[in-house]
Amino acid sequence: MNSTSRRRFLQRSGLAAAAVVAFPHVRAAESAVLGQGRFRYRVVPGWGELGGETPVNDGHGLAVDREGHVILFTNETRNNVIVYDRKGRLVSKWGTTFPGAHGLSLVVEKGREVLFLTDLTRHLVVKATLDGRILDEWRWPESTGKYAKEDEYRPSWTLHLSDGGFFVLDGYGRDYIVHYGPDGKMVRIFGGAEGGIVHWGPHGGMIDRPAAGDETLLIAMSDQQHLLRLTKDGRKIGQVDLPGGNPRQIRRYGGQYFVAHLGDNWPKDRDCRGFVSILDGQMKVVSNVGGTAPTYDDDGRLRRMAHQEEVFRHPHDLVVDGEGSLYVAQFASGRTPPVKLERV
Repeated sequence: MNSTSRRRFLQRSGLAAAAVVAFPHVRAAESAVLGQGRFRYRVVPGWGELGGETPVNDGHGLAVDREGHVILFTNETRNNVIVYDRKGRLVSKWGTTFPGAHGLSLVVEKGREVLFLTDLTRHLVVKATLDGRILDEWRWPESTGKYAKEDEYRPSWTLHLSDGGFFVLDGYGRDYIVHYGPDGKMVRIFGGAEGGIVHWGPHGGMIDRPAAGDETLLIAMSDQQHLLRLTKDGRKIGQVDLPGGNPRQIRRYGGQYFVAHLGDNWPKDRDCRGFVSILDGQMKVVSNVGGTAPTYDDDGRLRRMAHQEEVFRHPHDLVVDGEGSLYVAQFASGRTPPVKLERV
């Protein structure tokens, strides 16, 4: 796909604001140690490079299954879902019907792993088996009266409760959050402008359970440069400012939170590179992989962060495998596979 065709695709997908950036391959940072403190990494050169037979367009969603396979969701309709082993070799691929591929969530239902996929162009959420059999789908919540037409609904990610219920973030549409029960039926809708959710905000996120507390929504508020914590009925209970970041997704592993930042001056500078932040259990940044070391003022305020090494190209999602290696999917990065980083 040439640059003109790709730009037209982004416009159709509602992503016209994301400039197409042509980055050269970066090799200088592959031998560098990235990050600070206990969380330092080194890039694994060439991981996931499969050639023209299995192309990647934009790298959007990532997951790791119980076999340790890394699953990528890309808006390349020759193979929307690419499954890699830990060495970056192809295990399988499937999917030709997701031109607006975006969010990917792996969920265990009664012992079976399933995928929840969001498509910005088709305005829907799909549940599928790991090998691509469609099990269910959810389209725009027309009955709520919040949308005049289907095109206004552009779901970016799903967040999953322990009881089987889930939330859909309309991060590219009207910024509502739709709650579905374990039976797949809608429970409520909240957020949006009238609910205090700013546009270009609820992009990705996770269900988080603080110590001795109830499950909460922890949302990556992308262009707003913070993480937002809500109760299950949409009440705000906390915020973590991440100045200089642009948080697109959050993943929790062990006692840490891993946050993919699309860029350090996005959307003002669409050529900016981005980095990955690691936060401890108190939501304090302890390492910036590919970025400047985190520093806090005496009053506890985090100083502005920025990318430092020329290694990432718009981090969009990330996962950590059982060996502690970090994988980063990248948007508008010149059709690159995920970046694998081994912990040092």
